[in-house]
Amino acid sequence: MASRRIAMALLAFGIGALAASIGPAFALDYPTRPVRFVVGYPAGGSTDIIARLIGQRLSERLGQQFVIENKPGAGNNIGTETVVRADPDGYTVLLVNPANFINTSLYTNLAFNFIRDIAPVAAFLRVPNVMTVPQDVPAKTVAEFIAYVKANPGKVNLASSGNGTSVHLSGEMFMAMTGARMLHVAYKGAAPATTDLISNRVQVMFDNMPSIIGHIRGGKLRALAVTTAERSPELPDVPTVAETVPGYEASALFGMGAPAKTPPEIIAKLNSEINAVLAEPEPLTSTPQAFGEMVKAETAKWEKVVKYADIKIE
Repeated sequence: MASRRIAMALLAFGIGALAASIGPAFALDYPTRPVRFVVGYPAGGSTDIIARLIGQRLSERLGQQFVIENKPGAGNNIGTETVVRADPDGYTVLLVNPANFINTSLYTNLAFNFIRDIAPVAAFLRVPNVMTVPQDVPAKTVAEFIAYVKANPGKVNLASSGNGTSVHLSGEMFMAMTGARMLHVAYKGAAPATTDLISNRVQVMFDNMPSIIGHIRGGKLRALAVTTAERSPELPDVPTVAETVPGYEASALFGMGAPAKTPPEIIAKLNSEINAVLAEPEPLTSTPQAFGEMVKAETAKWEKVVKYADIKIE
């Protein structure tokens, strides 16, 4: 079941050499056995939940199970490499998530090139992060928060769910674009970071909306802004960061990928089925190359932030 936040983009990814030898009939019968849907994180997190929702509907529509296979470790890289090395036959696919775009420049020794080695299948979700502060922080707007940070050098802490995550880099981007310098405090997950945020041990976090919105609605935390280019229907009265900091945009883009030489007919069929699953009254439709262009744009955007913040992971 799709939420109002789900946005869909179709992609028919052409691979000429293989397409010449594999006809449309091959895709017509696909799938004839279960499909591995690899997720680079443990079960139970938001990434895993997204994969299970999509996988369940694809299983129902296509008559074969899309089996979620959790391959956590190395910041999502173990799961991605599993798919890169899989047979390109349509029976192994990847839950694409923000770590794939960030890790390209964050890690210095990756055994694969994500843009080259993973064929984009479809984009199906952009999740905003929310710039959130404790109730004890006096700032009520983004502008007031920038002034608060600059008036208290060395005293304002930026929390994240881990070094190099989209939550961390959303904060780094904010610092780069505003000159409001904060001390980054990395936690092992969003839950302990949120606990310290509520108690004002840290003063701001750019957390994913699904994990923070309950605390905002419950009055424990104050939302200053959402990080997407447009306001979110989930928090319609909360402005965007860009309304104060022009050009700022950060969001968590999710989708499906497959090994690079997967037959284009199979990718097109998956596109069509995902389109049907995620159809909304006002879907985000686009040209066949759309998801590939989104992947490139997200990778280039986060590379700038990683370089600015001088973050590297061996």
